[in-house]
Amino acid sequence: MKNILIVEDEPDIQELLCAYLQDAGYGTAVAGDGVTALSMFQAQSFDLVLLDIMLPKIDGFGVCELIRRQSQIPVLFLSALDGEAEQLKGFGLNADDYVTKPFSMPILLEKIRVVLRRGGGTSENNRLHYRDLVMDTDTREVFSDGRLLELTAKEFELLHTFLAFPGRVFTREMLLARLWGYDFFGDERVVDSHIKNLRHKLRGEYIETVRGVGYRAAKEDQ
Repeated sequence: MKNILIVEDEPDIQELLCAYLQDAGYGTAVAGDGVTALSMFQAQSFDLVLLDIMLPKIDGFGVCELIRRQSQIPVLFLSALDGEAEQLKGFGLNADDYVTKPFSMPILLEKIRVVLRRGGGTSENNRLHYRDLVMDTDTREVFSDGRLLELTAKEFELLHTFLAFPGRVFTREMLLARLWGYDFFGDERVVDSHIKNLRHKLRGEYIETVRGVGYRAAKEDQ
């Protein structure tokens, strides 16, 4: 049975989500604020997190950022905040999906099923393969055709972001939010500098520039 952590402060929505998810065969646990959510996440094993944004104590963005420092568990934002800026911020934190309220429960269940089916970067899938690159997320080692690459922490996280979602384009803003924190106020060109250094160490065309938008690792069949 797959276990889902529901992080939501509205009792009616908690009850709705629990009922539908349990009927669909999932195990559920509920946290009503960000602090409780992080405590439960540390104490128990979950396969997916449904995460509201407007939470007491620590908001959903903060919760996701802290989760991402230690895990690639699938995270689906479920929020009444439907603006582009909020959605970009959520994806910048490496969320797997962003669902706006009010939502269709059948559609949400299908999104959950799809994310769980593809693995979503869970701890069981601790190796990423891309062309001749192999990334081990447990040991934080990257090999290129058998050669160990000496990457900094930021370079590793940049590469991991691209390899976990091949084909997805990441803007500088999204990468800053993911790696430096969504409240970063420095020069966004710091991303370009790190990607330049990463490309030099990779010695190959693994990271594409999407002109006027950002960067991506192209899908291998392209």
